[in-house]
Amino acid sequence: MRHQTDEYVLADGRRLLLLAEGRLVNLGAAEGHPASVMDMSFSDQALTAEYLVKEAKNLPAGVHNVPTYIDKEVASLKLISMGGHIDTLTPAQDMYLNSWEHGS
Repeated sequence: MRHQTDEYVLADGRRLLLLAEGRLVNLGAAEGHPASVMDMSFSDQALTAEYLVKEAKNLPAGVHNVPTYIDKEVASLKLISMGGHIDTLTPAQDMYLNSWEHGS
């Protein structure tokens, strides 16, 4: 039996498995995404909420994607916080990426 799993046997012999005492499993059993992943998600959500408030009058009703500049900013800051950086393509890499004629 796994951690945070309780088994109950009913009177008729059926078994009931209760996960994380009935709480949200990813919170109660601490097996959800780690904080190092969730910080990016929450950053995207917060910055997108700010964007929606500022741009509400200019946006048509409907579902909208997270603006690319927000995704890129969050990713860039995360990468920097981990000691990384985004490099540029070499001329050979750029030529290769732009050389295809068919397919994907």
